[in-house]
Amino acid sequence: MSAPTHERLSVAVTGMNATDNPAPGVAVIRAIRAACPECRAIGLAYGALDPGDYMDGIADHVYLIPYPSQGAEVFLERLEAIHARTPIDVFVPTLDAELATILKIRARLGELGIKTFLPDESALERRGKERLHELNRDGIPVPAAAVLTDPAHIPALAEEVRFPLLVKGRFYDAYVAHNPAEVAHWYDVIASKWGLPVILQTFVSGQEFDVVGVGDGEGGLIGAVPMRKMQLTDKGKAWGGVTVHAPDLERLTAELVRVLRWRGPFEAEYIRAAGDGRPWLIEVNPRFPAWVYLSVGAGRNLPWAVVRLALGEAVAPMPPAEPGIMFLRHSLDQITTLADYEALAVYGELHREEIGP
Repeated sequence: MSAPTHERLSVAVTGMNATDNPAPGVAVIRAIRAACPECRAIGLAYGALDPGDYMDGIADHVYLIPYPSQGAEVFLERLEAIHARTPIDVFVPTLDAELATILKIRARLGELGIKTFLPDESALERRGKERLHELNRDGIPVPAAAVLTDPAHIPALAEEVRFPLLVKGRFYDAYVAHNPAEVAHWYDVIASKWGLPVILQTFVSGQEFDVVGVGDGEGGLIGAVPMRKMQLTDKGKAWGGVTVHAPDLERLTAELVRVLRWRGPFEAEYIRAAGDGRPWLIEVNPRFPAWVYLSVGAGRNLPWAVVRLALGEAVAPMPPAEPGIMFLRHSLDQITTLADYEALAVYGELHREEIGP
């Protein structure tokens, strides 16, 4: 079967939440629409109260999907039903916790004609928070870390990592701890929410920078946009930022992609140490961040590059992004109707255009 033309291209995207801790889905769809206004966007939502479900100009169709924790077969069965209703050409997942499940069914999605551009299991595991510090062996500067699965080991591990330290969940959340009692508290909070292991990482004081990028899967970097955070929420999420000229971060990110042979989107988080300005890699998220629409503003539409790569199209490496481009996130009241909410909550789907090929 030949690849669909862009005029009839249908792209499904997860992560439709758009609160003060937004998921990336709305930004990814906006970026795709910026490059392909005629494309059809399918929002795959985990909740009927996700604001992105109802935003004008975002998704043409919205479907509720089961949480990945319900199992790969349940997840696949729902995608098959959605694909039968509104055919999907490209699937772009945007949440960390989805990827392990989606990688299990990637081949079967391909058999259905649903294309993806995702990392392999080995690369996904190597960038995991519990193994990230191992990249020091490859010359990538990562703070010392230890994996915690039993609170009885806190005193020994805290001495190994040294205070202050970050207490991190496997998928999300990070808290600064200054003593073993604080580690124990945050361990309980994270373990109850995200499960084990909990990761202890040496805290590096300094300026935060993030780099969103796309790897080609062969060790090459398709494009990257570095950003300095300017505003943070109480959860530490970027509420404003500006693109920067940071050749050292771009070189380090290119080396990270080469070492991991990363395929698909990612976000690399760095701290530039307050003392000597040295950049430390503190996290690698295996998907686009919620601020990825900034890449469009900087002239480097990375979500659209992923769609094209999934379709098998050649995408040339992009030059450095323009510095000095800002984003400022804002809140607004999303107006919808009870009828639309009921359609999604009761029937699991909401349509803004006629269903058809």
